Amino acid sequence: MQRKAYAPAIAALLAALLAGCTGSSDDGGPADDSNPGDTGTASAAAEPGRYRTLPEPCTAVGHSTLDELLPGIRQISDEEQREKAYEGEATVTFDTDRKVGCQWKVDGPQATDHLQVDFERVVSYDSAVSDDSQAEQLYAEKEAAAHLPEPTATESAVAGNTPAGGTSAAPSGSPAGSSPSGTASPSPSTSTAPSTAPSAAPTELQPRVLEDLGEEAFIDDELSSSGSTAKQRTVTVAFRTSNVIVTIEYIEQPATVGVVPDSKELQDRAQKLASQLADSLGD
Repeated sequence: MQRKAYAPAIAALLAALLAGCTGSSDDGGPADDSNPGDTGTASAAAEPGRYRTLPEPCTAVGHSTLDELLPGIRQISDEEQREKAYEGEATVTFDTDRKVGCQWKVDGPQATDHLQVDFERVVSYDSAVSDDSQAEQLYAEKEAAAHLPEPTATESAVAGNTPAGGTSAAPSGSPAGSSPSGTASPSPSTSTAPSTAPSAAPTELQPRVLEDLGEEAFIDDELSSSGSTAKQRTVTVAFRTSNVIVTIEYIEQPATVGVVPDSKELQDRAQKLASQLADSLGD
């Protein structure tokens, strides 16, 4: 008879416990695994660039290429000095994971040649902007800073179709009455010394956008205007491949006053090096 007295109390306790266990789901509260700020979808992050590292700049240019770009290097008699010239000098940077470079300078009997190669790996810190897009923007700024001339109608028609070493177009700014070859008939007072007389650059040698080099590229060509010293020519080639921008600066200053560095020769050398570097990045 005493056991029956506890039955109603036990039943009431069980009912209260059951009500407490189901109350959290009945009152509209969040489940244990739910996240109030989770919408169920995540914003897609922009894709990273293709390149995560950069090459060693001072070994990116081979000895045979340096022989061509810096002719005086082979004429260095001291073997130790010649090897040091081949090694080049690394550019000082604060973050070698993002930007590296190397430079070479050789004083030869006929000219002083200087070469600098820079690699920049672009990384976007905006999750909505890809590394490639950021690199494309930085490259566009570099090209705009070069102030490339607007292509002429003739240049537009042959853009990308003139092979290196091909037939030159008529020089821009040629006077009326020039010969079909693009060379004006000399007057009695005109110097005819071909090795020292500067001439107008043919259309295909003017600063311009380049085809078939990386994803986008351009070449710039500047001749110093100093009249009292030897003319110095600076050829710059820049190109972008994915999120890496490569810049080549090639400078030549003849040892003899009045001698003008050949534009086509320097441009061909710089473009050949650019193609080699682009191929090595693609490996």
